[in-house]
Amino acid sequence: MSKSAKLNLGEKEIELPIIEGTEGERALDISKLRSTTGFITYDNGLGNTGACLSDITFIDGEKGILKHRGYSIEDLSKNSTFLELSYLLFYKKIPTSDELNKLKQSIKKTSKIPDGIKNLIKTFPKDAHPMGIASSAMVALSAQYPHLLDQDLNDAQKDEIFPLMLGHFKTIAAAIYRHGQGLDFVEPNADLSYTADFLYMMNGEAPNEEVAKSLDVLLILHADHEQNCSTSTVRVVGSSKANIFASISSGIDALWGPLHGGANQAVLEMLDAIAKDGGGYAKFIEKAKDKEHPFKLMGFGHRVYKNFDPRARVIKGYCDTILEKLNVSDPLLDIAKGLETTALSDEYFAKRKLFPNVDFYSGIIYKALGIPTNMFTVMFALGRQPGWIAQWKEMIVAEGMKITRPRQIYQGKTDEKL
Repeated sequence: MSKSAKLNLGEKEIELPIIEGTEGERALDISKLRSTTGFITYDNGLGNTGACLSDITFIDGEKGILKHRGYSIEDLSKNSTFLELSYLLFYKKIPTSDELNKLKQSIKKTSKIPDGIKNLIKTFPKDAHPMGIASSAMVALSAQYPHLLDQDLNDAQKDEIFPLMLGHFKTIAAAIYRHGQGLDFVEPNADLSYTADFLYMMNGEAPNEEVAKSLDVLLILHADHEQNCSTSTVRVVGSSKANIFASISSGIDALWGPLHGGANQAVLEMLDAIAKDGGGYAKFIEKAKDKEHPFKLMGFGHRVYKNFDPRARVIKGYCDTILEKLNVSDPLLDIAKGLETTALSDEYFAKRKLFPNVDFYSGIIYKALGIPTNMFTVMFALGRQPGWIAQWKEMIVAEGMKITRPRQIYQGKTDEKL
């Protein structure tokens, strides 16, 4: 097959190199298009634009495939922990037992956050949105670690950043929850696993092991998802050589948006609206089928996956486990299970491949754990931390790394005079 494609612009014809990925995807290299032709491309939303070369995550939306460094999400969810996957994303390999133990010990040391960050969290109103506090606390860490603000970090500094971010943000997230509930902060427990310690710092008591395992898997499913909005934001900000804390803070801000990380929150808001209407979810299924009706069934279908979301397949079983172990009685969860069962058996949804996605199930799990709806996106950010850090690391060492600077098509007035 030809390794280039011809582009006919009328007065000029050029050849564009074809870049092939290891999983068979192909792209046209237009990096010299403007300098050789004067043309640029227009791609609203950048859905057809490859902004980087990466070996971290691969997605095939048509086939419902998600892989991290060659390992399927199904394999990773079954046979690894969140920290093992985090290590894989950052270091490009599954850790040995010694390497994993070293990471665990490092995170135990970094789980205690500086007093300045604790005091910062306490200055916010208790009803402040948790994502605003999370973003502020993250960028404030830059004042605590000035030696990590260098534009060109050495390998030892990068290795220091990895457990520091994972340990600190776990505790920051739990402290934000406690603050919103008007409760004192709980110090981390070094004897517990990463996820169990997080739940302990939230609730003040060690969690059921199966519940902690289920949440660990949910964090795995959120760890990275290729060049989504928040990850792209981390790369854009980082491309200016902004420090890691500012870069990750920008990712938290991007994730805050309801079209991105706020999707699982939208699921619970939808369930609440159905409950207030009387709980009759069947009629809302019919509303969702009516193209003229404004109602949208949240948590079904996905922009990238045109088939079943592979993460939803994994988490569905753990969702059932959590509901059983916690023995939660909640009308919203009953409505959710009813929507799921009805939609999965309805030909309308099957034909259009509108299956429950990971946001649908994660919202149910967080609700069952007693986590407030406005904390859902912070939970998403907790899982996405290793992906953001790995993407940032990959970008800053990439050959020929440039500051991100898109073009535009100007359509304003011309030659105006005063």
